[in-house]
Amino acid sequence: MTEWDEEVDLLVAGTGAAAMSAAIAAADDGLEVLVVEGSDKWGGSTAMSGGGCWLPTHPGMKEIGVGDSEEKVLAYLDACVGTPEEVGPASSLERRQAFVRTAPVVHGWLEDHGLVWKTAKRYPDYYPDLPGGIAGGRTVEPAPFNVKDLGDWYGSARETLPPGLPLFAGDTYLLARAWSTPSGFVGGANLVFRALGGLVTGRRLTGLGMSLAARLMYIAKVQQRTEVRLKTPVVDLVVEDGVCVGAVVAGPGGERRIRARVGVHLGAGGFDHNAEWRATYQGLDSEASSGNPANLGGAIEVAMRHGADVALMDDAWWGPSVAPTSKGGPTFIVSERSMPFSMVVDQEGSRYVNESTSYVDFGHAMLERGLERTNHSWMVLDVRHRRRYLNNAFLQGKKTFFEEGVAVEADTLEELAEKMGVDKATFKRTVQRFNAFARNGVDEDFGRGHDAYDNYYGDPTHGPNPNLGEIAKGPFVALKIVLGDLGTKGGLLTDEHSRVLDTDGAVIDGLYAAGNCSASVVGRTYPGAGSTLGPALVFGYLAGRHAVARAAELAVESAVDRAVGEPAEHASGA
Repeated sequence: MTEWDEEVDLLVAGTGAAAMSAAIAAADDGLEVLVVEGSDKWGGSTAMSGGGCWLPTHPGMKEIGVGDSEEKVLAYLDACVGTPEEVGPASSLERRQAFVRTAPVVHGWLEDHGLVWKTAKRYPDYYPDLPGGIAGGRTVEPAPFNVKDLGDWYGSARETLPPGLPLFAGDTYLLARAWSTPSGFVGGANLVFRALGGLVTGRRLTGLGMSLAARLMYIAKVQQRTEVRLKTPVVDLVVEDGVCVGAVVAGPGGERRIRARVGVHLGAGGFDHNAEWRATYQGLDSEASSGNPANLGGAIEVAMRHGADVALMDDAWWGPSVAPTSKGGPTFIVSERSMPFSMVVDQEGSRYVNESTSYVDFGHAMLERGLERTNHSWMVLDVRHRRRYLNNAFLQGKKTFFEEGVAVEADTLEELAEKMGVDKATFKRTVQRFNAFARNGVDEDFGRGHDAYDNYYGDPTHGPNPNLGEIAKGPFVALKIVLGDLGTKGGLLTDEHSRVLDTDGAVIDGLYAAGNCSASVVGRTYPGAGSTLGPALVFGYLAGRHAVARAAELAVESAVDRAVGEPAEHASGA
């Protein structure tokens, strides 16, 4: 007989979008929920993200005059992700349908809890030209959050954005060209006025992913009064007769065995910084992840120990990143590589990818070409790129980059090639061919600038192609680019209710998982901005709602058992 230190209805591991969504959904119907976080900071990868959530068919789309439907989204997923048969059970038709049907429900549900959404009407799907693709509207962002509402608790947040800077993800592409285009200037001015508005009203506003993480924490901890414990990792599960009935957690006071009357939900992230796992599953001898440093795969490993199946462990939310320095990094880059007057070459001096493509596709291109040829790559910048556009990497300080060889500079392209260590003749031919494309406005090799997604991060005042500009004016700079990521996307295999499946494909009753702790419903691709957070919210919500239903079923079973047992007791007492 298991001895317990305490009991709750639902035990939730993690404090990112998936975990908090599950906790809130369960507490909505009165379940007693306990949230445990393994690190000393709450917010998970959500707090470190851009905050965008891909929630197709959400109600805000009608307000901006964009039509969407379940059929359209499923057709788009087939086109960009592949069919369920091609991708596997992580992206089964049942899971896709559950995501698409529940996305607008979650949008409205969180609005009812006080979250204000902003529809990113100009942010396109990452494959807008594919069947079912849309050139803007499926992504939503949370409004800035006043961190004063969390009191002292905000001091333990995994903060990456200073309070007082209420950024939307949609601001970033405008800020990158704030001093070179009229729309960029207006975008920068709007951010300034938004920040000043917070100050004059006595609020400390935060934005991006931190605003989402903080709002979810406020709903759970302040409004619902759910207990949240930091430095309390799940170190084991208690499974009896194939049913998860609780967990063992560690903490400052030692291990505690917690009975979970309804179940355990794992939303504790991926294995971003687990060097051993990344070598085993992904063949990497090092990682340059921008993901949560606390993500070591512990929750996944605990479930695997009890027979849980996994999928997509070889994949990640890849993206090119400027190599780390002694001062910090790596720096995940998006808009920088899409602006004109830049291109990326491998160690031979050749282009190998559309530089403006989605970051996951860019990462896959690096892997397909072979890391021995692309790690390190170089992002080559004409002086006009440096003068006109913001490069986030340089915010660390240019001096360190040049001192440590992450950046090299030269007055001529020949000298730059020498400092980069690439073949001069190959590099010269690459530049000449690229410059011809820039003049003509058509990238004949990789199609850079061919669709709305590429153009989103381009320069609308530059022609004939907003993404292409010649590499012709020095001094030139090259930045060392490595394979980075926003986190891993493989994990526990789950069904449409977020129930964890075992290696035989059967449900492990009482065990749920969502977010980067689970294998992604969008398979090996990235349909649109927020394809991590959108599904995380949805499948966390589905787990919480299923836990509520399971609690009702267990209550009925218990009542029946008691009713059946009563006559016998009366008879024996007679």
